[in-house]
Amino acid sequence: MAGPKTLLVLENFINGKFVPCPSYIDSYDPSTGDVYCRVPDSGKEEVEVAVTAARDAFLGWSSKSPQERSQIMNKLADLIEHDLEAFAQAESKDQGKTITFARTVDIPRAAYNFRFFASSVLHHTTECTQMDHMDCMHYTVRTPVGIGIPPGVVNIVFGTGPKAGRAIVSHPDVPLISFTGSTLTAQHIRERSAPHCKKLSLELGGKNPAIIFEDANLDQCIPTTVRSSFANQGEICLCTSRIFVQRSIYNEFLKRFVEEARKWKVGSPSDPTSSMGALISKEHLEKVKNYVKKARAEGARILCGEGVDSLVLPTGNQNGYFMLPTVIAEVKDESCCMQEEIFGPVTCVVLFDTEEEVIKRANGVKYGLAATIWSSDVGRVHRVAKRLQAGLVWTNCWLVRELNLPFGGMKASGIGREGAKESYEFFTEVKTITIKH
Repeated sequence: MAGPKTLLVLENFINGKFVPCPSYIDSYDPSTGDVYCRVPDSGKEEVEVAVTAARDAFLGWSSKSPQERSQIMNKLADLIEHDLEAFAQAESKDQGKTITFARTVDIPRAAYNFRFFASSVLHHTTECTQMDHMDCMHYTVRTPVGIGIPPGVVNIVFGTGPKAGRAIVSHPDVPLISFTGSTLTAQHIRERSAPHCKKLSLELGGKNPAIIFEDANLDQCIPTTVRSSFANQGEICLCTSRIFVQRSIYNEFLKRFVEEARKWKVGSPSDPTSSMGALISKEHLEKVKNYVKKARAEGARILCGEGVDSLVLPTGNQNGYFMLPTVIAEVKDESCCMQEEIFGPVTCVVLFDTEEEVIKRANGVKYGLAATIWSSDVGRVHRVAKRLQAGLVWTNCWLVRELNLPFGGMKASGIGREGAKESYEFFTEVKTITIKH
């Protein structure tokens, strides 16, 4: 699938085979700004072929036993781990993230996910009740909604949202949609899928607060909050972008936080000493930088990063989409920098006085994905966590995930949850069967 020299040409994967596409889109290496790959610009025709292949493969795959499906998922995990380095290199080049992040987080997590669900599929039980007075027994079964491996079970169709995306979400034979992305795109998906009453699982944006009380352990809090703000260039939906610090420790926190942020090295993704790589695209880099410009125009202080410190890059990365970790202070709650998802290495630090005040301000955005609380007061932690409008709340830590537990957000951060039980319920339909004897 490789073109001349080093230019990679991707193909769709339909019915177990790689299939070329009539037209292609250039894909850029974020760390150099050069075209490194051509991606299919698929449309309605390609989607139709993929849906037909999936529909034809559904009966055979859905009738396989849990044991058979578990073995296949474990085999997939084995294959991912076998080629972990190749996957990590590809993910780093495509996304601009550091090779270290891809190698230690993304790819191992993908293998773990397959193993987790390969195990959980063996342990789900159904419900059964008896009505002796009517000589009846009721039980439930779960029937698959979507599909999974052999030819036709998994199909990959590349393309843009307006073409390939619209064709998929509008197709009457696509029964459910699981989407991770922006809230605006999700609105279009809901509109297009509504006439078909499709099931939706939408994991969307976030404007996640960290609330740091005066009794927080700053030695743990500061390095973790720097990581939660700037990991993967801030391009994680769970990243912290609003930091509320109680007044008595505000100045100390800000000083130490900026010092730690400046220690993060921005450089080539292939450099193992780099803390941050490149942002995903040139357009997104400009969007993120514009937020910093708006904050400065509103009178906020840029304490480090964009427009304050010099960005020094290797010769081969001069045209890449890089940006320094940026900390903004003295920004108002109504500012777009405090209200809108930036999805980049930018975080805002503001002070607060009371518990009641900070809960109200933390909830004062349209999003509700995640939040972090830093305090040694157990009673306070429980009170605040209960009242925060967020699907996930971490205390004195960040990004500690467990697949058995629900994952997802409130408000504009999404619909539905992912996780062992939640994913099982979403990707199946429950059927109640009553037998009279």
